[in-house]
Amino acid sequence: MLNIVLFGPPGAGKGTQSEKIIAQFGLTHLSTGDILRSEIAAQSELGLKAKSLMDKGELVPDEVVIGMIEHKISDNTGSEGFIFDGFPRTVAQAEALDALLKKFDTQIHQMVALEVDEQELKTRLLERGKVSGRSDDQDISKIENRIRVYKEQTLPVASYYQSQSKYKGIDGVGSIEEIFERISEAIKEA
Repeated sequence: MLNIVLFGPPGAGKGTQSEKIIAQFGLTHLSTGDILRSEIAAQSELGLKAKSLMDKGELVPDEVVIGMIEHKISDNTGSEGFIFDGFPRTVAQAEALDALLKKFDTQIHQMVALEVDEQELKTRLLERGKVSGRSDDQDISKIENRIRVYKEQTLPVASYYQSQSKYKGIDGVGSIEEIFERISEAIKEA
């Protein structure tokens, strides 16, 4: 089993690249963003609470996210492995994920981190907002808040995996294919 954390700030290209990684390596995709958006679309209690927080650029509580991840892993125990996209977002979540994976007798093998400068992120997110209609990608103040939250709360997760020698930084600028080639090489080294 191969378990990869695909990491990077909002707009780094995690969603685009995760699709290619899934196809190439046969991994099961676990995107907290997708899980949360499906809950929002269903207008469940969790979805409505999550939407309120996400609309302000804030994070959904750890226990809710970790419970969703455990359920998804349990439903896919025969998988070749998992790609975690948008999770973990805090060191506490990374520690909880390690404990959770240990229950399934596995671990994170590598964090692949897409590195993109802030101005490029803003440009990408605003463009995505025009195409996708996502409200959180159409307002520069919300985008700036999401980037600030990422730097303050999520970026320390990189150090967590660096301390385990599982971190691999990847240049996230270039064509989709060029970036995917860099990611593929990193995963093969895991």
